[in-house]
Amino acid sequence: MSYRDTYQQWVDEPTLDPELKADLKNMADDETTKEQAFAAPMAFGTAGMRGVLGAGIGRMNIYTVRQATEGLARFMDTLSDETKARGVAISYDSRYMSQEFAYESAGVLGAHGIKSYVFDQLRPTPELSFAVRHLKTYAGIMITASHNPKQYNGYKIYGPDGGQMPPEESDKITKYARSAADLFAIKSLNIHVLRAKKLMQPIGEDVDEAYYAEVATVTINHDLINKVGKNMSLVYSPLHGTGRIPAQMVLRNAGFENFRLVPEQSIADPEFATTPFPNPEFAQVFDLPIALGKKIGADVLIATDPDADRLGTAVKVGDHYQLLTGNQIASVLLHYILEARKQAGTLPKNGAVVKSIVSTELATAIAKDYGVDMINVLTGFKFIGDQIKHFQATGEHEFLFGFEESYGYLIKPFVRDKDAIQSTVLLAEVAAYYQSQGKTLWDGVQELYKKYGYYAEKTVGVDFEGVDGQKQMANLMTKFREEQPADFAGVKITKVEDFLSQEAKSADGTVEKLTMPSSNVLKYILADGTWIAIRPSGTEPKVKFYVGTKADTEAKAQEKLDAFEKALNDFREEA
Repeated sequence: MSYRDTYQQWVDEPTLDPELKADLKNMADDETTKEQAFAAPMAFGTAGMRGVLGAGIGRMNIYTVRQATEGLARFMDTLSDETKARGVAISYDSRYMSQEFAYESAGVLGAHGIKSYVFDQLRPTPELSFAVRHLKTYAGIMITASHNPKQYNGYKIYGPDGGQMPPEESDKITKYARSAADLFAIKSLNIHVLRAKKLMQPIGEDVDEAYYAEVATVTINHDLINKVGKNMSLVYSPLHGTGRIPAQMVLRNAGFENFRLVPEQSIADPEFATTPFPNPEFAQVFDLPIALGKKIGADVLIATDPDADRLGTAVKVGDHYQLLTGNQIASVLLHYILEARKQAGTLPKNGAVVKSIVSTELATAIAKDYGVDMINVLTGFKFIGDQIKHFQATGEHEFLFGFEESYGYLIKPFVRDKDAIQSTVLLAEVAAYYQSQGKTLWDGVQELYKKYGYYAEKTVGVDFEGVDGQKQMANLMTKFREEQPADFAGVKITKVEDFLSQEAKSADGTVEKLTMPSSNVLKYILADGTWIAIRPSGTEPKVKFYVGTKADTEAKAQEKLDAFEKALNDFREEA
């Protein structure tokens, strides 16, 4: 069936939601939008289903949410009665339609006799992960598009361990969802029926208190906080999202008393009125925190994205505020954890840190210095969660820290996804640690560079919008595979790791088998130690290019980074 046929099917549907009917009318003469909305259904990526709000099988709306939940419900129907009875925890963020999608999810589950535990108000993604573990539900659903613009919403499924649903189960759920081809025939009970049949239970403060109690164990040096941290001036912004209440609670509980919220960004606003991209990776989101910081003389600025799983920071350096990258934040957090545990005599012999393959090698150097193993995984925090699960099952390692370069960190594994609430309170403690020495977090980063070498990294995303976007992305990846470059910026490639074929080929012809799951990622290792990685995003229509390099000075590292970025762009533009 063509996209026009599918569009007409929606037009002819008598039960269609009135707002979606109006959306169909608006796109009636817009073939491009119509094709984008109806050509293909949304797919599950590294972080679930995410897309633009609106009518269509390729958009986020009550019908596609019902279909995704129907897939989960049919999958749970194949499990034992005891497992199915554990139910599903559901949370949602501040975006348009988030609460409605949460209730629709509960309604579809209820039609299958599956109980849901739904938060009474918006809550962060990491607390949903915690709730799955705390309530011992079989699964969790988080309605969020994380850091995407306001036009988006999304749907993430979590497994029994609180981590994002593993690929094998996720593929089965997707298959069951696709088998529910008639989106308008999927049954969904309303909230009144759910409550009457005891198939939906509100949750809230009971889970909050348990979560806050666990976050209280993240801080390490309480004397330091009492002496320095309580007076240190902090500015915090939840970027219009879910972090406002929990971040305040954990900071206050830890002993940080002198913090201010950015008032304009503390409103749970689905318009994200102060920023088009509510993502702490972008400097623009710090404009208001910096203005407030200058006004009150704040030492540290912290911002979390709308579902509070990512964190960014800026620190006062002289008369300006210096932004830190995700890799720099991860490095100072890791160094502090390892040094503190070493001083306390609690650093385990089998300690391990887990990071994605596109994250900084500075962390590897730090871990090695402390006798700690570094384990690399594919991009997607689900793979870090899988490693934690493996550690606990085998006793092979003790988890010490996990992170991705994209501003996501996990300190303690009572959550199995990146957790900006944990990270907020520990980063504040690390800032207090450096302040006790008359230094800043930025000084801490420079000390690490002086000790381990100057590491520089950059991520560049190239957008591929429109119906042909996926095809163009596939063509670009094919070009890199078939027209294998011998070097970048004159530096020879010594090894190519292709995670799709799961092979690593060295320049001398040696072929090794990669043990990670198959994924459409290429990584080049260069003769000077530089690495370059290329992968299509799992959540956005773009291909991401990563470069990581090292030199003996900051200027040389930046010079190399610029040269490799240019070489990548030159090769890509020939495609």
